[in-house]
Amino acid sequence: MLLIKTNRDTLLKPLQTVTGIVERRQTLPILSNVLIRQNNENLSFLATDLEIQIKTVTSKDPSMQENFSLTVSAKKLQDILRSLSSDAEVALTKQEDHLQVKSGKSAFNLQILPAEDFPEIIEDSKPDVFVTLKQSELKNLLHHVQFSVAQQDIRYYLNGLLLLIENKHLIGVGTDGHRLAYIATNLDNAQKRQEIILPRKAVFELSKLLNESEDPVNIEYFQNKVRFSFSDVILISKIIDGKFPDYNRVIPTKNTKLFEIERITFLQALQRVSILSNQAEKFRGVRLIVSKDNLCITCKNNEQEEAQEELEIKYDDESVDISLNITYLLDLLNNVDSATVQCALENANNSVLITVPGNKEFKYIVMPMRI
Repeated sequence: MLLIKTNRDTLLKPLQTVTGIVERRQTLPILSNVLIRQNNENLSFLATDLEIQIKTVTSKDPSMQENFSLTVSAKKLQDILRSLSSDAEVALTKQEDHLQVKSGKSAFNLQILPAEDFPEIIEDSKPDVFVTLKQSELKNLLHHVQFSVAQQDIRYYLNGLLLLIENKHLIGVGTDGHRLAYIATNLDNAQKRQEIILPRKAVFELSKLLNESEDPVNIEYFQNKVRFSFSDVILISKIIDGKFPDYNRVIPTKNTKLFEIERITFLQALQRVSILSNQAEKFRGVRLIVSKDNLCITCKNNEQEEAQEELEIKYDDESVDISLNITYLLDLLNNVDSATVQCALENANNSVLITVPGNKEFKYIVMPMRI
């Protein structure tokens, strides 16, 4: 039975949208599959890992009258379609418990599993909170904080991003307990306070799928999940059940020793001295000595090798000698696009506050190290 006959990209593009969350090795074989469903109105592709679900909808070819639902290996189908030329015509045919993918003289028979066994996340109808903003705004928010989210931390609530709706602001906060990134963006209307912790995997998948456009993205908060709707995509994610740390207590308020520095100049200097840092160590230290109109950057390793850079800055306060994790600094400087950054210090034992001049909505805090 012929199901679909269309151009390769008509199938490949929506398939690529949903397969980012699919793992090749699954305890449930059906979770390696994508659910393809055609009804009277459209053709949809859906994938899930039980925690996150992504669905994308595309227009149905009017010539294809047959409605159907089936699941097939997401990665295998994607690899097959990628191997074909972009202008290739592809036919999908169901043959008992197999799906035949045919293009020209190439034919592939893939095993299918029943669509009714596919574990869809049930979509609630009425959200607790509903907000809309531009895709570019949400993408920018995620980009500025996602690198600070912890990976596989025993404190499970740190393995996600705080998305807080407060009055007329949407606030994003990511931390691993040693550094914290904070950013806020404005909403059109005031909302009741609502916070969720969005899992790390959902954060990165969402960031990848959003466009740099003014098209809207709808965010709906439910009791134990959140739904993002934009373009032809619906992403639903379960949320992390836990209490996120009070980020306001972490943001320094007594850091009065300030200097600005060109971002690229700072980044390149750190990249050079990092060559002689202890590359194998998880926490690589760099020593910053701030004195009158001068910033000295030093890295040492276990072989007693040392790299040093000196940069001119405008600074006329008492000297500060502080050690920080160089990876945390590089993460920041690689992910902001401002011409300069401002560093605010108190002393060698307190956190550094790094901001972007002219942007009061972004803050980055790094705790000092003992090296």
